[in-house]
Amino acid sequence: MLTKTLTRIGAPIRVLAAPVLLAALLSGCSTSKNKADTLYVARDVSTLYNSGKARLDRGQYKLAAALFDEVERQHPYSPWARRAQLMSAFSYYMNRDYPESISASQRFLSIHTGNKDAPYAYYLIALCYYEQIADVTRDQKITQQAMDALGELIRRYPDTRYAADARLKVDLVNDHLAGKEMEIGRFYQRRGQWLAATLRFRSVIDKYQTTTHTPEALERLVESYLSLGIPAEAQKAAAVLGRNYPGTKWYERSYKLMQEHGVKA
Repeated sequence: MLTKTLTRIGAPIRVLAAPVLLAALLSGCSTSKNKADTLYVARDVSTLYNSGKARLDRGQYKLAAALFDEVERQHPYSPWARRAQLMSAFSYYMNRDYPESISASQRFLSIHTGNKDAPYAYYLIALCYYEQIADVTRDQKITQQAMDALGELIRRYPDTRYAADARLKVDLVNDHLAGKEMEIGRFYQRRGQWLAATLRFRSVIDKYQTTTHTPEALERLVESYLSLGIPAEAQKAAAVLGRNYPGTKWYERSYKLMQEHGVKA
């Protein structure tokens, strides 16, 4: 906790020889309305922090992140620096600059591992990966990174509100990963590569059985096993489908297939 309330910007700010990068950013983001303010960077920590907060409130996320980074650079041993690190990570996140947000969050955790705000830093990392998840037709590396980050948060801080939200997102990520397996499995089916298709559909049943893709995966297994000439395995898959999803179109399709192949459903 900071020991005194943050002060608002009011009095004239002294000119500071700011870093070249920050100066360029400030001048590039300025408008005629706030040009005078952006020509200066406060040397004292409270004004510098409040400048970042003001920019954040205005939706100027990139500039806010730069100002919070400047708090840490100019005052690394100040109590304000710890908070500024997280505020920087959040500003980058709001700007959808996910790699920078992840980097800032990880830097915070490397220095303040046991801090009370550590769960939030883990949560930001997970969100950054989660919001980059692509559709199921693309590579799923980011999806797996999101799953790993969400799992790490839940494992370390299971009783936090961040973990509660992470559990909901894990369900969605699992559904996404299962969807990718289904997409590949259907591709193999179209090519008549029944064994490869079977492995993908089995993966959905074994790893993602609580997802929305399970009924279709079971039906696709029935198709694949029948095409491979293994009616006994098709019968087992159809039985599981009928027992757990009796009213679905997938069961109806599997039942019809079994009848066509003379196999008892």
